[in-house]
Amino acid sequence: CFTGIPFDGGLRCLCWKILLNYLPLEKALWSSLLKKQRDLYSQFLKEMIIQPGIAKANLGVSREDVTLEDHPLNPNPDSRWNTYFKDNEVLLQIDKDVRRLYPDMAFFQRPTDYPCLLILDPQNEFETLRKRVEQTTLKSQTVARNRSGVTNVSSPLKTPPNSLSEYEVLPNGCEAHWEVVERILFIYAKLNPGIAYVQGMNEIVGPLYYTFATDPNSEWKEHAEADTFFCFTNLMAEIRDNFIKSLDDSQCGIIYKMEKVYSTLKEKDVELYLKLQEQNIKPQFFAFRWLTLLLSQEFLLPDVIRIWDSLFADDKRFDFLLLVCCAMLTLIRDQLLEGDFTLNMRLLQDYPISDVHLILKKAKELQDSK
Repeated sequence: CFTGIPFDGGLRCLCWKILLNYLPLEKALWSSLLKKQRDLYSQFLKEMIIQPGIAKANLGVSREDVTLEDHPLNPNPDSRWNTYFKDNEVLLQIDKDVRRLYPDMAFFQRPTDYPCLLILDPQNEFETLRKRVEQTTLKSQTVARNRSGVTNVSSPLKTPPNSLSEYEVLPNGCEAHWEVVERILFIYAKLNPGIAYVQGMNEIVGPLYYTFATDPNSEWKEHAEADTFFCFTNLMAEIRDNFIKSLDDSQCGIIYKMEKVYSTLKEKDVELYLKLQEQNIKPQFFAFRWLTLLLSQEFLLPDVIRIWDSLFADDKRFDFLLLVCCAMLTLIRDQLLEGDFTLNMRLLQDYPISDVHLILKKAKELQDSK
């Protein structure tokens, strides 16, 4: 796996499930375990999306049902309404992020072959996540978002549509892949209130879901949502400390890891290390994103997936990521040694080398030279 998993026959999907500790090594246990986990996921959907949706739909119908105990203005923190509004804040953030997933690829905007029947049952009038967002997103928010210049930040080619109306609305009974990702992140946030949802998690779940949802084996592909949810949960258990601000300075936090990139670089290429120090280019300026998002923002999706083969197969769990970051620096050392602060920052924030095999080969050399 470390040297790259072939896509044929769904091999990568299977290997990732094993490497992320979702499937045990004992093959005989697979089918019973998968059934159990997928049933559990259906249960989460019923409790966290369907029931609140039904309650909301019912409350809108009958006035006399609304008692003081469960009135939308009831200040009691235990009120179901209070939870509903709190959830909406998280949901709006998730929604904004998942709609922007890989804007240069059509995949996430396309309808899935396996829409969630539990949720899209035409008999149900209840509120789905998408309806919730559409009802909660006021026009003023859309205006504010446009005014704040979000649209001017990325290149014109990559500018994602910035209002709900610009998205192609799929016919009833269909849902886009980004809606599935939204549901996975919403359920994760509900089950992990300590961390909930932090921006960037969408970039971690995206490649996992894409890999499982394009599995050539249709029997597995059909369950891409549940399988992605559990693999994402396991992966987050290993890297969640990067997302928790209060742990930044601890040994498991992101600052420690960023410093580690520089100390490794100092060992491998002291001249380059000194140059970056002299220009006061701190690792937080670029390595924060590289490490937190496992390089998912630096390369095209197929290349990210190839890098993740090596990261997931790494015995020491993401130690290899530090070496990949070092390799990325040493491969552009000549440009960095010649460049000034501005030029070098541009290089590091928009990394120029796109051949990930070259980077992985270099990282492996660094690993072997220890």
